[in-house]
Amino acid sequence: MGHLLGYARVSTIDQDATLQVDALNRAGCYRVFIDTSSGALQHRPELDKLLDQIRPGDTLVVWRLDRLGRSIRHLIDQLQVLAERGVGFRSLQETIDTTSPGGRLVFHVFAALAEFERDLIRERTNAGLTAARARGRTGGRPSSLSTDQVKAARRMYEQKDMTVAQIGDVLGVSRTTIYRALNRQPATASAPRRPRSAV
Repeated sequence: MGHLLGYARVSTIDQDATLQVDALNRAGCYRVFIDTSSGALQHRPELDKLLDQIRPGDTLVVWRLDRLGRSIRHLIDQLQVLAERGVGFRSLQETIDTTSPGGRLVFHVFAALAEFERDLIRERTNAGLTAARARGRTGGRPSSLSTDQVKAARRMYEQKDMTVAQIGDVLGVSRTTIYRALNRQPATASAPRRPRSAV
């Protein structure tokens, strides 16, 4: 029988992991890994350690779904990786357990909803770009994004359902262009200017 490995995460605002750790210990976890970071951060050292140590037949246990995933799409991607490795997943608050038939059904429903949401985002974005082109704004790979494209890129990025590369594919620009647009302040993004070389 596999082991139960617990994962807890607290933000810099909420530093106390006691509630999560106590719940994970009561659930039978023989070890609990704790990260202190923002949910938006890509690098989680303790989660990396857990994923390195977990083996087929083991189960990753969290107190609540948002402790593992930054969004539904990110959570689904994480669970698919675990499933491919033969690792189970359990969330205590939502009573989801992918080692049971009912838990696997819930997981597949989540995956379908996440894909549906992603398709809606693409449709809305493409519709907005089509409307922008009809107003005289051309597509292709421009050197800078239009106001509508910057807004669309920021909206997709904040929803955390698509990578920067995927956002670039949708908008027809490179990853560098997307990063440049996202690093601008909103006021600047609303009135983009073409950069000029210094003389």
